[in-house]
Amino acid sequence: MSRISQARLDRAFEQLQTISPEDHAKVIALANLVRSPRSFIFKTPDDHGMTDWHDLVIPSDDQVPLEAWYIPAQGGESDKLVIFNHALPMCRSGFPGHFGLPWSGFDEAEIDFVLQYKHLTEAGYNVLTYDIRNHGNSGAANHGICGIGQWEWRDCVGVKKFVDAHPRLSQMKVALFSQCMGGISQYAAITKHPELFENVLCMCSPLVPNMTAIFDAFSSLQGISQYQELIDLELLKMGAFPASAMGGEIWAEAVTMPVLMWQVRDDAWTRNPEDAQKTFDRLGSTEKEMIWIEGTTRRFRDGYNYFGREPEKVLSFLAKHMA
Repeated sequence: MSRISQARLDRAFEQLQTISPEDHAKVIALANLVRSPRSFIFKTPDDHGMTDWHDLVIPSDDQVPLEAWYIPAQGGESDKLVIFNHALPMCRSGFPGHFGLPWSGFDEAEIDFVLQYKHLTEAGYNVLTYDIRNHGNSGAANHGICGIGQWEWRDCVGVKKFVDAHPRLSQMKVALFSQCMGGISQYAAITKHPELFENVLCMCSPLVPNMTAIFDAFSSLQGISQYQELIDLELLKMGAFPASAMGGEIWAEAVTMPVLMWQVRDDAWTRNPEDAQKTFDRLGSTEKEMIWIEGTTRRFRDGYNYFGREPEKVLSFLAKHMA
């Protein structure tokens, strides 16, 4: 497990002596981002007219039960599979911000991943989508804390091993749709088990961040940006990882398949365009493309719903590499 340097730890303890109780409460709340409330299954494939689907339970590589859906292509199962995962604090349905607190504390918008599965199945892809540990209906692990990839890579590995051992799924062409925390987890899985992903033809990789930029942006919005070291200390005290150990750039070099990434250029919750560009540039892929979402600062409402609203570029990318 990554730790912080002694100098950084000393600085955190200095901050602890001088910070106001009000600001310390903000620091603790911000660190608790990695222990966010679970989103619930508020929509199923039935809600968008996909009826020939079923539930699965897939073991992660360390045996955490992952609740999943398998949705075959419209008109019957095809030979193309998209493995789809999600961001923190979402689930395979998406994000229920429209249901009010606690989710609307992030954004009151609905994020509808089921609509995105409809786009994929109508285009001829089978979809395997799952709740990452500590999210949705999947099992609890690691004291309920999200490692932003440091533990969740085991879920990506477990799902791919399930696919590879399955009599039908193992014969399919495979693409990944790995977003935000799920994307970081996927990058880490590829780094640790490259042999499992050699047959993956391409990856859609939306909104993959680095938590140093997330915490910097969130703390600035709350007027506590001078306490980055103390944020790290509070993360460590709860058994989580420091911000610098949670990010896509750490693992991006191992990703060598074609990648399509999209990001909100003026995202209020991170330091774009520089943060996203840094991760994109470190991808080991020789074929990669970035789509910048313009005219908004809202990561949740406009970033995660991009494919649902504008599926053409994503479907064109998949068609090119899954032919």
